[in-house]
Amino acid sequence: MTQILDNISLQPFNSFGIHALAKHFCKVTSLNEMQELLEWNKTNNHPLLVLGGGSNVLFTKDYDGLVLQNALKGIELVNEDNEYYFVKAMAGENWHQFVSHCVQQQYQGIENMSLIPGNIGASPMQNIGAYGIEIKDVFESLEAIQISDGSIVSFDNKACGFGYRESVFKHQLRNQFIILSVVFKLRKTPIFNISYGNIEQELMNMNVKQLTIQSIADAVIRIRQRKLPDPTKIGNAGSFFKNPIIPTVLYNELKKAYASIPGFAVQNGSHTKVPAAWLIEQTGWKGFRAGDAGCYPLQPLVLVNYGHATGVEIFNLSTQIIEKVKDEFGIELEREVNIY
Repeated sequence: MTQILDNISLQPFNSFGIHALAKHFCKVTSLNEMQELLEWNKTNNHPLLVLGGGSNVLFTKDYDGLVLQNALKGIELVNEDNEYYFVKAMAGENWHQFVSHCVQQQYQGIENMSLIPGNIGASPMQNIGAYGIEIKDVFESLEAIQISDGSIVSFDNKACGFGYRESVFKHQLRNQFIILSVVFKLRKTPIFNISYGNIEQELMNMNVKQLTIQSIADAVIRIRQRKLPDPTKIGNAGSFFKNPIIPTVLYNELKKAYASIPGFAVQNGSHTKVPAAWLIEQTGWKGFRAGDAGCYPLQPLVLVNYGHATGVEIFNLSTQIIEKVKDEFGIELEREVNIY
């Protein structure tokens, strides 16, 4: 069986760079190893945490259980028809590297999600998205292992129950499955989406005359690198908060008091998505720093560890931000990052 390590620091395995100890830790590189480990844990009965890229977690204390690092690797074209390529990626593959591979191969549909941190396995769990595209738009199916009995189960798009940064794996089926692989449905004939954010302006700045999958990926990468801190230099987990979706009636009321409040109609106009970054900036948190915990000056949606912040300090800062935004706007921000 694969080696189980004891009392291992999780600092190298989370993008916040937070020090926390795992009672047991095991890196899994094959399905056989995973099945053996789950069988071992059935006997030993430890709490189980599955870790991928560690880019969407905040450790506020040591983990008194087994941390399983899902390191299953591999990318393959499993099928194609007249319109689509069906590309399978194992859960331990890095998301951005997978996007870059698809861009190079001219598989179109995920280039807007370039440079999102993390691994493939987390992408359907979170229904990750950026610049007008979400996983649910390109998702064909996934395979997952049931923790209780080691059986392999397939999920199609509908079975995943995708919502805004949501899926059944975050709620109804939380802690019941480990995602093994995902099949993506990517176009042969591109249908580009450059209407969201600053992509169109960035393409103009780049003097792009002919839209390509590569040029859009390059534009997204340039924008993200300007706005977001590199986790290898400043600890962070990307967007810490979700953009709140509120009834349009409430949004219109807020608009009377705050004329500049931005919003994007969703759900056929019944609701409006409000940028959390704007709410956080308006309440004075942008660029705030207490010790080594801070709110990033170029993108207030991102909380950062400037060096030696604890998970508790980051968490407490997020609580203060949530309270201040609620007091000012009556909107309760929700954390996107998983707290342990």
